[in-house]
Amino acid sequence: MKKLVIIPAYNEERSIIKQCSEVIDTGGYDIIVVNDGSRDATLQLCRENGIKVLDLAVNLGIGGAMQAGYRYALQRGYDIAVQVDGDGQHDPAFLGAMYDALISQNADMVIGSRFIENEGYQSTASRRLGIRYFSGLMGILTGQALTDPTSGFRMVGRELIREFAANYPHDYPEPESAVRLLLQNRKILEIPVKMRERSGGRSSIGLKGSVYYMIKVTLAILLERMRKNEHTS
Repeated sequence: MKKLVIIPAYNEERSIIKQCSEVIDTGGYDIIVVNDGSRDATLQLCRENGIKVLDLAVNLGIGGAMQAGYRYALQRGYDIAVQVDGDGQHDPAFLGAMYDALISQNADMVIGSRFIENEGYQSTASRRLGIRYFSGLMGILTGQALTDPTSGFRMVGRELIREFAANYPHDYPEPESAVRLLLQNRKILEIPVKMRERSGGRSSIGLKGSVYYMIKVTLAILLERMRKNEHTS
């Protein structure tokens, strides 16, 4: 099994090298950092430390950065791809458990959820409220409510690498892509993980962005449901 960790990074100079080092310490995973138009020293630090980088000329956002990573994985024949954010929140110590679940239970995607055992960093109260909202909405529309639908800590196999390389939601892809898969009757598993507070940089979703995020993702999820209804009618 060829396994790749894709690390999307935008202005993560304070955390990127430590995060990459933790992935390397787990063993068995190659790394590609997708530098999403950073304006700090993220790219320079990666190159100085011998870390492979896809350097995007402009900032595409998390969806565009991840799609670039999936295309890289597809072109180089990887069997497994996993997103590990560059801000230090995702602990690579859980990669082994995610891989075991993906293979042993023949899943299409495994998501690391902070809310199964409610240990580690639980995010802010407002974001937890938003996550519960999306979880409830997904449950209504798909029949399966994920506990952590916005988690970017997710692992997929070769079939979804191919699919995501061709078509992956932009802006805030995690809940939208999960809904799409559930409507396709794909198997998504969640396993408990402990997340950490970001060790550097700033979240891409500020106060104003939160309003846009809620509206945009809600509309995207509803559109996925409508497309499914059109295909089955």
